[in-house]
Amino acid sequence: MKTMTQRLTPLLALLSLLAMPLAMAHGDAKPKHGGQVQAASDLNFELVAQPGGVLLYLEDHDQPLSSAGFSGKLTVLLDGAKSDAPLKPAGDNKLLAAGLKLAAGAKAVAVVVTPQNQTIAVRVALH
Repeated sequence: MKTMTQRLTPLLALLSLLAMPLAMAHGDAKPKHGGQVQAASDLNFELVAQPGGVLLYLEDHDQPLSSAGFSGKLTVLLDGAKSDAPLKPAGDNKLLAAGLKLAAGAKAVAVVVTPQNQTIAVRVALH
């Protein structure tokens, strides 16, 4: 005879999986600047290639989040080659990694440090 715990465990696991998309939803996560969006630590990050480098836009609940006081590093991996650049505030809700280029098939990892010294890792597979 199964105990109550043995009977409830599969049900609780199923319910937690069903509720996960609701708990993870944070804004609409649609690109607003022509890039790719990734959510991490309750924030949305949009990675956008620009002629002079790569911009990382910051949003909280679909609202621009000031980049003042943010810092970090963006690393791009492509075909075994690695390149990186510091992320620096570039006005409004943008961080700039000057000199980096993005290409289809690359993987980008942004390590962002908030003004409160919280470190957030954002991973994006470019397509």
